[in-house]
Amino acid sequence: MTRLDDLLYPILVSSGVSKEVANFVHASGFGRCIVLCDANVLPRARSIAGEIGKGTPVVAFPLGERRKTWLTAGRVLETLAERKVERTTLVVGVGGGVATDLFGFAAATYMRGVPFVAVATSLVAMVDAAVGGKTGVDLRAGKNLAGAFKDPVAVFCDIGALDTLPGSAMREGLAELVKHGIIEGDQTFAELEELAAHPLRTWPWERIVADSLRVKAMIVSDDRLESGAREVLNLGHTFGHALELASGYRLSHGSAVAIGLRAAGLLALRTGRFSQSEHLRVLSLLALLRLPLVVRLDRTDAVLRAMSVDKKARDGKLRFVLPRKIGDVEYGVHAPIPSVRAVLNRLRETPGAAEFR
Repeated sequence: MTRLDDLLYPILVSSGVSKEVANFVHASGFGRCIVLCDANVLPRARSIAGEIGKGTPVVAFPLGERRKTWLTAGRVLETLAERKVERTTLVVGVGGGVATDLFGFAAATYMRGVPFVAVATSLVAMVDAAVGGKTGVDLRAGKNLAGAFKDPVAVFCDIGALDTLPGSAMREGLAELVKHGIIEGDQTFAELEELAAHPLRTWPWERIVADSLRVKAMIVSDDRLESGAREVLNLGHTFGHALELASGYRLSHGSAVAIGLRAAGLLALRTGRFSQSEHLRVLSLLALLRLPLVVRLDRTDAVLRAMSVDKKARDGKLRFVLPRKIGDVEYGVHAPIPSVRAVLNRLRETPGAAEFR
C-alpha cells in the first residue's frame, strides 16, 4: 500500500481497498455511511459495504459518459434524500471517472455539501478524475460545464480492480499518464517509453499510479481552484473534450485525450513552441501504447463551437495548453482560428512527413 499526503486529504493506492476504506470510515467518526456505485462495480461496492458494517446501504446506478447528466445527478440527489442522508453521513462513491465526477458533484450540492470518499476502480479515475476536487456533469453545450470544487475526505485507488478491466478500458487512462509525463519531464516520460513495450498486465501499477498522482497533487496543491498554473493539467483536453462532444460521445474520453495530445503538439509546432523531435517522441509513445491518433470526424465547425464554451476561454477567445518541450508546458496560449482549424483537419490524417510541414 502507498499513501500520499500531498493534499489536504489522504490518497491510498492499494491492491485491495475494502478493509482500508472500512478502517477509515470507522476511525473518521461519521454517524452513518452510504455507498453509491456504478452498476458495473456493484460486487466491489458490496464488499466495501460489508467491511464497513452490516446494514450499510449500497445503491447502484447505470453510468457512462452519456449518463453524466443533470438527470442522473438528480436521481442520485433524490436517492440521498430518500435515504435520509444528513450532513454527518459519509457518502462513499465507487467506480470510474464518471462515477467519481458525478457522485462527488452530488455530495457537493446535497444540503450544500456532505462528506465524500472516492474509491477509484478505473485507471482514468485513479490518475485523474478522483483526485483534485473537481466534480461535475456534462451539459449539451459541453463537458463538465456544471460542477463544483469539492475536496473528498479521502481517495482510495483500488489497484486490484485493474485486473478486471478489459484492455480497452485500461487504455482509457494511459493518455492521462502520458500527459503527466509530458508535464513532469524526461525521467517520468522515459519510464513510460520503457514500459510501453511490455504488456499492461505486467506494469508495476501501484508505483505507476502513485508516481502519476504525485505529479498531479504537486500542481493541485499550488492552485486548488484552477486560477492559474493548474491549467497545465488540461494539456490535450481543450481539443479532446470538444472532439468528444462533437462525436456525441462515441469517441471515448481516453481516445479523445490521446488525439488531443497530438493536436496540442501540432498547434505548438505551428506556433514555434515545440520541436519536431519531441513531437515525434510523443506520437511514438502514444502509438506504442496503441492509442488513437486519428479521428474521422468531418464536423470541424461543431468542434470549434464546442471549444468556444471551454472553461478556459476568455472574452470569447480560445486558450490552449501547449508543450514547449517535454517537461515544460505553457498555459493560457491564444491561437488564431485558422491555425486551430488546420490542426483539426490534420487530425483526419495518419501522422507522416506532412506532420512537420
